Amino acid sequence: MRAILTVLLLAALPVRAEVVAVRPFVTVDDAVVRLGDLFDNPGTRGATVLGPAPAPGGRLVVEAAQLAAIARANGIAWRPMAGTERAVLERPGRVLGREEMLLALRAALRGQGLHEAAELDLLPFAAPMVPERAFVQVTVEGAVLDGAGARFTASIAVMAEGAPTQRLRVAGRVVTMVPMLVAARRMAPGEVVRPQDVRLVRVPASRLRPGAAQAEEGVVGQALRRPAAPDQPLLLADLAAPAAVERGQTVTMIYEVPGMVLTAQGRAMDAAGRGATVPVMNLATRAVVEASVIAPGRVRVGGVR
Repeated sequence: MRAILTVLLLAALPVRAEVVAVRPFVTVDDAVVRLGDLFDNPGTRGATVLGPAPAPGGRLVVEAAQLAAIARANGIAWRPMAGTERAVLERPGRVLGREEMLLALRAALRGQGLHEAAELDLLPFAAPMVPERAFVQVTVEGAVLDGAGARFTASIAVMAEGAPTQRLRVAGRVVTMVPMLVAARRMAPGEVVRPQDVRLVRVPASRLRPGAAQAEEGVVGQALRRPAAPDQPLLLADLAAPAAVERGQTVTMIYEVPGMVLTAQGRAMDAAGRGATVPVMNLATRAVVEASVIAPGRVRVGGVR
């Protein structure tokens, strides 16, 4: 009998219920707000959908009165004690990158004759927010390239998991890009340009400096007339053939007369490259003559100066 009474007494004791508390700060990754986002220990109804979540990058504040109403409607044993309780729901988001849109735009405009080397310059627009970790698909629903191929307009649909489709209009201009050769390091006058000393970049055609080199041909192997700074455009006018003779250098002077070749020692009065004319003083006669540089340290003599 005593055992039976003990069992009955234990059965009559109240079962301690789980304490329900409001979650003051919540990060929502879904497109909807659920009961479990607002309350700890909501029981079996934690997955109940209450409504849409904030937009990506946005927040939603649920005050005490609304929390109490939600609790009553869903059988949750909670009510405000101070009247200042609230839940702040935030949904992570990111701004859709311009490159993501440009990739889709280029693909759509390519069929209308957009040049592969051209760049698209978007006019300012309000970039849409999308869920932080959602898969995003950008679709160009309409794109028009003007007759001159200089401007474009387009309608874009942005579809992301957990967010409604967003549509926007964009516009911009087509920028023709051209190659330009720039210095890869600081170089001094007289240095001979090597392949590793230059770098090819693409710039808008409007920014191409007149006379700027656009390819390595005609630059590599040439000597600088002026110093060059890193990323400075290389001008063809600032390049010359490397000096085959230096100022003050002793050179071999070659005189060619019918049936005879004579040589003498001379001193170059200036620096000059192969094929250039340079004044040379004959060390034996002290006469200064014009000579043509034919090889490093060798000149062919012309007339007397």
